[in-house]
Amino acid sequence: MFEHRHPYPPFIPEGTEKLIVGTLPPPRFTSRELLPGDVDFCYGSRDGQLWHIISSIFDTPLDYEDTVHAVNQRKKILEDHHIGICDIVAIAQRDKIDASDTGMKDVELRPIIDILRQNTTIHTLLFMGGNAKNGPEYFFRKHLKNFPEIHLNCIQSEAPRLHQFTLDNRVIQTVSLTAPSGAANRAVGSMDLYKKLKQQNPDFNTIDFRVMQYAPFFKLGYPLDK
Repeated sequence: MFEHRHPYPPFIPEGTEKLIVGTLPPPRFTSRELLPGDVDFCYGSRDGQLWHIISSIFDTPLDYEDTVHAVNQRKKILEDHHIGICDIVAIAQRDKIDASDTGMKDVELRPIIDILRQNTTIHTLLFMGGNAKNGPEYFFRKHLKNFPEIHLNCIQSEAPRLHQFTLDNRVIQTVSLTAPSGAANRAVGSMDLYKKLKQQNPDFNTIDFRVMQYAPFFKLGYPLDK
């Protein structure tokens, strides 16, 4: 049995407005066995796509290497755009050492509601995936069962799924984005919108699709006219 413990504390700069919420990085980040091209920070896997997406959204080049400079680049782009990261899973157990969400069991969650209460400028949660079992929205709904006074109301049911809830007289939006992982590329490829855009432009790819989907929420949050 492998104890998959999140290796990074939440990164929530002062004035954070949007909070990226995922699950866990690959187990090698916990066991400190990084590969060439990994960055020792949240979403730092060389196989992940989030930093490529963020780099494109904000037109800011990033290094992809295990250096302090690469970490500081990522912290600066988050700080500059009032974005934080707080994955919802603190610890999970695994029978098989891999990065699949479905392989997690005996999961301990971070206290996201308490974290939101401590950071009153946050108005948007950016879920890196949807409501499939062991995804970030799935775990957030599980976490909300501890707070029966909080109700997650659906605003838009198709991807990207939009919800909102009220916390201490403050409205917070949630956006369930297509996961920035290679494993989710098949789901992207099956989307009618992606097929249409790919037909119009054969060079259009799954990262381009995510940049298009993510950009309004990373730049402005929700509602989009904020």
